[in-house]
Amino acid sequence: MKLLAGKTAVITGASRGIGKSIAKKFAEHGADIAFSDVVPAEKTDPVAAEIAALGVKAKGYQSDASDFKGSEDFIEAVIKDFGKIDILVNNAGITRDQLLLRMTEEQWDLVMKVNLKSVFNLTKAAQRHMIKARSGSIINMASVVGIKGNAGQSNYSASKAGIIGFTKSIALELGSRNVRCNAIAPGFIETEMTAVLDPKVVEQWKQQIPLKRGGTPDDVANLAVFFGSDMSSYITGQVLTVCGGMLT
Repeated sequence: MKLLAGKTAVITGASRGIGKSIAKKFAEHGADIAFSDVVPAEKTDPVAAEIAALGVKAKGYQSDASDFKGSEDFIEAVIKDFGKIDILVNNAGITRDQLLLRMTEEQWDLVMKVNLKSVFNLTKAAQRHMIKARSGSIINMASVVGIKGNAGQSNYSASKAGIIGFTKSIALELGSRNVRCNAIAPGFIETEMTAVLDPKVVEQWKQQIPLKRGGTPDDVANLAVFFGSDMSSYITGQVLTVCGGMLT
C-alpha cells in the first residue's frame, strides 16, 4: 500500500544520510520528491536519478536552507516545477561539537543558523502554499539531545530544543488551516557520520540502549512516512523519539 501516493514532498539536506533515506522511503510510498542540499548538482543529480528510478518525479536543487531568500526561491521553484507542496521535511543540520569552555562564537552561530534558522526559513516559505490548499504536513528533525541535553553539544542541543518549541508553536498557529506540524527526535542513528567513530565507543553507546543497537536511517524514515501520510491526520504538535528506548 502506497501511503503517500499523489503527494509532493520537499526535503532539505537529502543528498545523504537520514534525509536521503526519507526521500527514498517517501518515493517507495508514491510521493514525488523535491530535495535541496548545499552540494553542487553533480552530487544531487545521481541521488535524484536514484529516487526517480522508484517510479516518481524527483529533482534536486542546490540551495542553502539557512539562507532566507534562498529558501524562498527554492520553494517557489518547487511550486513552479511540481505545482504543490503536501509535505515539508526540515532535515538539514550540522554539528560543531565542543565543550562550552572552548566553543567559539562562530561554532555556536553556525549551528543555530543551519539547524534552527533553516526550519524557520523553509516553514515560513512553504506555509502559505499549504494554508491556501488547507492541507499539509510539516515534519521537523529534532534530536533526543534537544530533550535531555548532551555534554559537548550545547549548541546542537539548544538548536534541537528550539526546533521542538517551534514545532509546537506552528502546530497551534496552523491547525485551524488543517496543516499539521510534528517533530522526530532520533537517538543514536548509524549513518556516514557515525561510521568514522571508534567502534569501541559505538559499542559502549549501544549497550546503554535498551534495544542494544543503533537505529538505522530507515527507522527514522518509517516514522516520517507516518507523519506525512493521512494515517496521522489527527496528530499535530507532537515530538516522537526514535531511540531504541534511550529516553523513556
